[in-house]
Amino acid sequence: MNWMDASLWIWTLLLGEWLIRLIMLVVVPFRRSPAATKGWLLLIFFEPWIGLFLYLLIGRAKLMRWQRDRLALLPRVMSRVADRLHGHPNRFQPDVAPGLLQAVNLATNLGQSPILGGNHVELLAEYDGTISRLVADIDAAEHHVHFLYYIFADDHATAPVIEALGRARSRGVICRVLADAIGSRSGLRTLRPKLTAMGVFVHEMLPVSLVPWRMARLDLRNHRKIAVIDGRIGYTGSQNLVAADSKKDIVYVDLMVRVTGPVVMELQYIFAADWFLESGEVLDGEKEFPEPMVAGEVAAQVLPSGPDFPMQNNQRLFVALIHGAHKRVVLTTPYFIPDEPLLQAMQTAVLRGVEVHLFVSEQGDQPVVSLAQESYYEELLRSGVRIHLFRGGFLHAKHLSIDDSLSLIGSSNLDVRSFALNAEVMLVIYERAVTARLVVEQERYRSESRPLTIEAWSRRSFFRTVGQNLARMLSPLV
Repeated sequence: MNWMDASLWIWTLLLGEWLIRLIMLVVVPFRRSPAATKGWLLLIFFEPWIGLFLYLLIGRAKLMRWQRDRLALLPRVMSRVADRLHGHPNRFQPDVAPGLLQAVNLATNLGQSPILGGNHVELLAEYDGTISRLVADIDAAEHHVHFLYYIFADDHATAPVIEALGRARSRGVICRVLADAIGSRSGLRTLRPKLTAMGVFVHEMLPVSLVPWRMARLDLRNHRKIAVIDGRIGYTGSQNLVAADSKKDIVYVDLMVRVTGPVVMELQYIFAADWFLESGEVLDGEKEFPEPMVAGEVAAQVLPSGPDFPMQNNQRLFVALIHGAHKRVVLTTPYFIPDEPLLQAMQTAVLRGVEVHLFVSEQGDQPVVSLAQESYYEELLRSGVRIHLFRGGFLHAKHLSIDDSLSLIGSSNLDVRSFALNAEVMLVIYERAVTARLVVEQERYRSESRPLTIEAWSRRSFFRTVGQNLARMLSPLV
């Protein structure tokens, strides 16, 4: 055999390409949505070697075996908390309207976090004001401060938070920080030594590694935003620990919730689970999980989601709630790349006589994602969905309101990445007063938005339409 014969290499590459195509025809569809299957097979059929490399790198939406094995231990290692708080009088299931019972049951069965009564929920819509409120709570902390954020930056906006952590440590308060290894990679370079010097415990979430026994995936990210102080006060929502103007020519607009009451335990449990995954340390003491105290009258539950769950929790709940809406659905998201069930749920709701509003930014921050998102506008508009293009900054808030009785606020976008790849968290709130407060924010968005019409959208350029269609084909991979 002449290894210098060019024709031998050509035939080898050609046969290799067809072998990849045929094998991946069997492998790719396994436990994958039709849209994602089509996207991957399209890439593999056009560029077999590149497609195979990308598939091996980011194509399988599940944690590595060592991560799954560690999380499988969680119910046992956290059993002391469950045993101690089981049956506590302040940890009670409240009465909700009969029309909400199916939503409660679905969220409970998906996330294994029950609905809890006795909470107080406060919406925080002012970006710098949210940071100031967080600093005040850190300064009042007595035992611990826990942070879990996708982005934790070292900039002018987070300087007061970092200083407050230093003051807390000087009082003997335990401070633990989890920051996503990719989302916070630039901030951690300076933050980690600075915080460690203060005595703050810092771990990267899902660090990328090629070491076999600690191997981790590049594309599976922890996108949650959670803060818990003394097991009594919790924060969650869309706002990272970074300046609102951290990107050139972009100002982020976010929404957070500050909660007190028994539901804080569920936020704490998510933090404890992620801390255990990265550090192996079990947080199950009475200081981390103090006896729950009634703080208000709001019924709420936390819905975690991510590749460690057998289903796409947030997607399942969103779709079910839209199908169950009677009057009005409002969806707010920075990234809208829906799968087929979500798209159909929105269109079907309109046909049932439900008002469906979608708030997205007119200004994008990721060109390919923006083009893919825009590719859905025409069919939404033609089906009667009302699209509002926000002009008051980059609308980074992530929330839904259903009729006048239910709200969801958290970290999940309405896209395939948040549904299948990212670890996310949503707070489900069963309270008319909170929903009314959220509607006030949505009306503020409307006042700073341009309604998109099918007539105006039909006048977009031919080249932009082509770009949108090409980006849409890749949307299951974005």
